Amino acid sequence: MISRTRPEVSRVSAPQKSDRKALGRLSLPERNFVADALRTETVGGMLLLVAAIAAVVWANVPALSHSYETVLDVHLGPGALGLNLSLEHWAADGLLAIFFFVAGIELKRELVAGDLRDPKAAALPVVAAVCGMAAPALVYTLVNVVGDGSMDGWAVPTATDIAFALAVLAVIGTSLPGALRAFLLTLAVVDDLLAILIIAVFFTDDLNFAALGGAVLGLAVFWLLLRKNVRGWYVYVPLALVIWGLMYNSGIHATIAGVAMGLMLRCSRRDGEELSPGEHIEHLVRPLSAGFAVPLFALFSAGVVVSGGALGDVFRQPETLGVLLGLVVGKAVGIFGGTWLTARFTRASLSDELAWPDVFAVASLAGIGFTVSLLIGELAFSGDPLLTDEVKAAVLIGSLIAAVFSGVLLKIRNAKYRALWEAEERDEDLDGVPDIYEVGDPAYHLRMAAIHERKAAEHRRLAEVAGGEGGEGERPA
Repeated sequence: MISRTRPEVSRVSAPQKSDRKALGRLSLPERNFVADALRTETVGGMLLLVAAIAAVVWANVPALSHSYETVLDVHLGPGALGLNLSLEHWAADGLLAIFFFVAGIELKRELVAGDLRDPKAAALPVVAAVCGMAAPALVYTLVNVVGDGSMDGWAVPTATDIAFALAVLAVIGTSLPGALRAFLLTLAVVDDLLAILIIAVFFTDDLNFAALGGAVLGLAVFWLLLRKNVRGWYVYVPLALVIWGLMYNSGIHATIAGVAMGLMLRCSRRDGEELSPGEHIEHLVRPLSAGFAVPLFALFSAGVVVSGGALGDVFRQPETLGVLLGLVVGKAVGIFGGTWLTARFTRASLSDELAWPDVFAVASLAGIGFTVSLLIGELAFSGDPLLTDEVKAAVLIGSLIAAVFSGVLLKIRNAKYRALWEAEERDEDLDGVPDIYEVGDPAYHLRMAAIHERKAAEHRRLAEVAGGEGGEGERPA
């Protein structure tokens, strides 16, 4: 839950000068939301990192590799409903539906209460995200045109994995300023939306219109129940499972059902509400997504065989090289270029506290494209298991290179980031609101004056005591 000790925050805001800056200081409510969301994602990212390492070890230890393939091929579910799926399939289509459900809520909140509700404020992250997806696709296309490779994987390097990126930040200990963290989060939200559209448009084969009609009808019932303020998980969870099953059988990727239901939740707050229904549900479901669904997907998807020959093929084959360069080069150039061009043509200057190398470092961090890139890789090369595994290896290596490169860039500026972070978090009057948000509030200055007066009185008392002891010591015995 978002911690907000003092709800009457409308009276305080960031200084006007900072509000006109690109990547300037966040408003207090937005800062609280971003901090809460990223805290959960960071923990989930660490679990995701552990799961990915476990999958690679499991798939490559000779005594265990056979059991990995055996587990992936275990089938569960009712065959009569078309849902007798392997565990690998359940992870990709079922567990990631939870991930995309949370992504749908995040997108809805950004559209109605976050940065994306204001077209001027939304321009920067939206353009950066679009460029950050177009450039990797272009890099992949150029590599495969020159190398005479398959164009099927153009979408693989377009996605950013926010959880993995935040895990990297946690590992290297960078206290990234709130504005850059919010920029990264908004980038990932827009990135997820575009990835969902790519999956829906480019990876849908034969449609079962009866199942699709049933899914649409289920979504309509879901929406109607929400509008009627019907409450109870025992109503929505079974309905969500029915919608998911129908969407899966329709031929459209089942994760689309998750994002559709997330977008239907109300994310605007009404009088007396500390959290909207969408935010409340997100706080309940996000730990399940970040702590269970996504790591388990990684465990069942990241287990690729790593050998000298396989690693060499990643740098020789056009498909895998295109994915790797798309993540490492395309993401960084696209996001940085989109940010710079937006700032240039909107006459917005970068925040005084940041420099353009900071933006490039964050753009490089966005080259970590783990979860959705693995999913799109499976969809793009579903007919070629060997190439699917090679593309997965390219995603892993590309994400690792992007993580190391961005980590080095961010580590160089870590002292500066830590100073900015400490300034953003300082709360000397202990009222639950960082001092930097209260500089225009007379009550804050009165509280600080009282604190300093108490400290001054205590120092005067100590000075008198010390003076008295000194005077006694100077007297003759």
